[in-house]
Amino acid sequence: MEQFGFLVIGGGIAGLRAAIRLADADSVLVVTKEELAGSNTAYAQGGIAVALGGSEDLEEHLADTVRAGDGLVNSASAAVLVRQGPLRVEELLAWGTAFDRSAAGELLCTREAGHGRPRILHAGGDATGREIAACLLRQARATSGITFMEGTTAVDLILEEIGGTRTVVGAALLNQQGTLLRMYARSVLIASGGSGQVYSETTNAADATGDGIAMAYRAGAALRDMEFYQFHPTAFAMAGAPRFLLTEALRGEGAWLVDARGECFMQRYHPLLELAPRDVAARAVARESLMGSASGKVYLDMRHCGRSAAEGDLKARFPVTSKFLAGQSLELGRDLVPLGPAAHFLMGGIEASVDGQTTLPGLFAAGEAAATGAGGANRLGGNALLEALVFGALAAEAMVQGPSIKAQGRENDAPGAPAVALNAEAVEEWIAELRGAMWEDAGLVRDAAGLKRAQSRLDAMMRGIPRGFSRRAVEARSLYTVASVILASATGREESRGAHLRTDFPDKKEEALHSVVCKGKLRFVE
Repeated sequence: MEQFGFLVIGGGIAGLRAAIRLADADSVLVVTKEELAGSNTAYAQGGIAVALGGSEDLEEHLADTVRAGDGLVNSASAAVLVRQGPLRVEELLAWGTAFDRSAAGELLCTREAGHGRPRILHAGGDATGREIAACLLRQARATSGITFMEGTTAVDLILEEIGGTRTVVGAALLNQQGTLLRMYARSVLIASGGSGQVYSETTNAADATGDGIAMAYRAGAALRDMEFYQFHPTAFAMAGAPRFLLTEALRGEGAWLVDARGECFMQRYHPLLELAPRDVAARAVARESLMGSASGKVYLDMRHCGRSAAEGDLKARFPVTSKFLAGQSLELGRDLVPLGPAAHFLMGGIEASVDGQTTLPGLFAAGEAAATGAGGANRLGGNALLEALVFGALAAEAMVQGPSIKAQGRENDAPGAPAVALNAEAVEEWIAELRGAMWEDAGLVRDAAGLKRAQSRLDAMMRGIPRGFSRRAVEARSLYTVASVILASATGREESRGAHLRTDFPDKKEEALHSVVCKGKLRFVE
């Protein structure tokens, strides 16, 4: 039986920041599906929000966070996030994170939607997540006691009765060779990110299939706020091209949202125009796409910005975006860039305190996989990277201070995997059907009939759910689990709030000012 002090599932910002602290206390195993440099964190372009302007800035950042969350923000969680943010960013600076600076050497701050003042730090223009992840990875690799297991899929949590309580003592893992392993630890941290791949249109990486959230739910952990999926208003939309995220910083630099006639339309939806909250902007883009001209197109327009931005040429300011657009024969400042909304960030997840403790002993969660309440019904832009950083560090501290659990293991704990023949093409078709159903009936706009229709489709699909232990079969089951909980939560919230829009219940209800919590258990590994 293989035992580590701590098991961390996920190698993004939350997982790496936690691992660095955990290694001070005991051995750590970090498990990632992709190579460490390929986590969903690297897709985060927009920057990290942090109040570096003193107490007034801190209070304004907190107020902006609460306002964006549309009545459901846990103000205590948000206060911890905002007030510990500067400490964690200073830590990143000390470790060598290369945030963008002015010619005078001062940190550059930009403003994004929902923020009352500029407080968004960027790195490499639009490569912030990649730079922070690279910094943390360097720090983690230089820290003794951390073992990395890449190309490995987490399948299910392992539970044992300890002191009369079902406790998480490890996880079943599927390695690159297709072997099923059991790894034990005194506590487990799920930092595996979100589940954007549950929708056919998403800005998320291909590995964002909600595995950690699904396995926690199947083990009996509570999930909360799963109906609140944030749809980013500006994802690149061209046939045959990936749904590349067009960072919100583009609008912060003055980009307009225009219809097929080249006319701005955000004045019809919000006084902040292009800097309106994401839920408002996403629905505006979707509506204009449907009601516009025959082409049904909406565009991002920076032609009026010329080829210069506040700190120089647009290509230099947004190198990742510019490189992608060049591959599509487009250029910022010269061309209209076609866009549309896409699934971006899950405000819900595994119910957790600010220090990562879930409703299951031995199980912790941080980052997008966790629901601390700091995001409420509609996360404030720029807070995602901060949440991963702050709550990853706090979860590690709580795990170090927690009890040292000793798993019993099993008499026959030899590695192995069930021999189940899988039709890879059939698995892909099954996944595509699920993602299409969720986008069509449980996406940006919802109603009871659509949610019921999506649930009926999922119920019918259950009979053909992939049962083997390939990575894609495991991901298919994760997507099914996450989709089922999203549908249940969205059906239960009979109002419109934040990122959750019900056309049959268009108004907010004061009696609905509480989170929808789901619990369940469906095991695939025993």
